[in-house]
Amino acid sequence: MKVRNKFTVLFEKFSGKVTKATGSSTAFIMAFSVIIAWVITGPVFNFSNTWQLVINTGTTIITFLMVFIIQQSQNKDTVAIQLKLNELIAATATASNRLINVEDLSAKELETIKDFYKQLAELAKKENDIHKTHSIDEARTKHQSKKEWVKTQAVEKPSKS
Repeated sequence: MKVRNKFTVLFEKFSGKVTKATGSSTAFIMAFSVIIAWVITGPVFNFSNTWQLVINTGTTIITFLMVFIIQQSQNKDTVAIQLKLNELIAATATASNRLINVEDLSAKELETIKDFYKQLAELAKKENDIHKTHSIDEARTKHQSKKEWVKTQAVEKPSKS
């Protein structure tokens, strides 16, 4: 298991909280208020170069720092989503295990796999009947088979005595 240093752990927590906070309506209102206050103070400072430099410098610094914070959160979310998808692929008997860690393939290899799925979509379009693949009866059948599978799993597990 990989050991993470304290800074990495702290930065991960910090970036998650900052990303969540800055994506809120409150953060937008605060940022908008700063801009309005800056515009209102324009006449007070005679729209000087210093007055303009304040907003330019502030927004540049915030943008620069936010790029790293948002990227950290995005990287973590991407890994989490990939793991969830890998679990679904691994758990589905008819899914191709070749798609596990597909994000590590080259662009050319991804294009080959994409062509496969394009072909599947074209074949489905030729059927021209959505009811063959997405019918209410199919949904009921899938639901019933899942219920039966869950029951068999409960029976197969040894009870704790």
